[in-house]
Amino acid sequence: MIDARRPSLVDALLAGFLALVVLAEAVTESAVQRPALHAVVGTTVMLAIAWRRAFPLSVSVLVVAGNMVLGGNGGELSVVFGLLVMAFTVGAETEGRRSWAGLLVLLSFFIVALVVENQALIPGDLGAGVVLIALPWLAGRTLRERAASLATAMSRADRFEEEKLHEAEVAVTKERTRLARELHDVVSHSISVIAIQTQAVRRRLGPDHAREAADLAAVEGAARDAMAEMRRLFGVLREEGEEAALAPQPGLAELDRLLSRVRDTGIQVALDRHGDAIELSPGLDLAAYRIVQEAVTNALRHSGARHLRVRLGYAPGELQVTVEDDGRGVNGRPHDGHGLRGIRERAELYGGTLDVGTGDGGGTRVHARLPVGGHP
Repeated sequence: MIDARRPSLVDALLAGFLALVVLAEAVTESAVQRPALHAVVGTTVMLAIAWRRAFPLSVSVLVVAGNMVLGGNGGELSVVFGLLVMAFTVGAETEGRRSWAGLLVLLSFFIVALVVENQALIPGDLGAGVVLIALPWLAGRTLRERAASLATAMSRADRFEEEKLHEAEVAVTKERTRLARELHDVVSHSISVIAIQTQAVRRRLGPDHAREAADLAAVEGAARDAMAEMRRLFGVLREEGEEAALAPQPGLAELDRLLSRVRDTGIQVALDRHGDAIELSPGLDLAAYRIVQEAVTNALRHSGARHLRVRLGYAPGELQVTVEDDGRGVNGRPHDGHGLRGIRERAELYGGTLDVGTGDGGGTRVHARLPVGGHP
């Protein structure tokens, strides 16, 4: 917002320059008939231009009035230049009816000044005056409209960026919540097994193992308390209307079924296993399955691939999961979306890593290294 009491530096310099021109005209121009009048009126009018943005219509009237007073006095070129400045200012700083009203004021007073000076309305002078006033006004109006269009475009771009950022945050939050719910199911199942097996062992103990039975009862009670806390946690994590999953979470044992559905789409899929299979914890087994599932889904949606290869490499203390396609590659499709971000977080949760890059055939290669042992 413009402060009317403190004009901008540019406007102050412009007004000061025009005022100096007026004074120079009053002193040096022989055509000026009354130098004192020229200096006083012209300087006052020119200095008022410093407030042209705050009061465009008022300053326009003052400039035109100054032009009328000095008309016929000679050396009024500077005042006419001030008139052009105000025509541009009215077009650039006002809008709607105020802008048209400013143009009419400038034209009306300018025409009156021509009549007073020439004692008649000369068509040639009238046309020149209209062009002289209308062109700067039109230039200012065009500049204003372009600035408004640019501001609107930037505002839309900012809103779009904010919406995309919000969508990304929501997607990441949903993926993390899904991960938490799945881990909840895995951990809940493990705790329930602990409770059932502890109860079975405790019931097989005889009277001479009373202390052991009491310890097992405490373990059983702790397990059941943990189950209750997990149920409350799931109540926080689940979405409205969602119920606890009754089916077990998938693992690598269901990988053949997943890839069979992919083959039904017409894509050729190969599955290779290397090394001796390692027993995985339920959570790690689920993480490995989700990594393959997301990599395959991403390839189906974005790569245009015709062939997929999934490799499971078992080594002492490590599982390597690799999915390669012959599609457009990482430069031809998004490769750091919310889904891949989610499985990267799954890998890191178990101390592993996930890399996305270009495969040997030019397609996309998703490679995960998951340490086995020492993780839930």
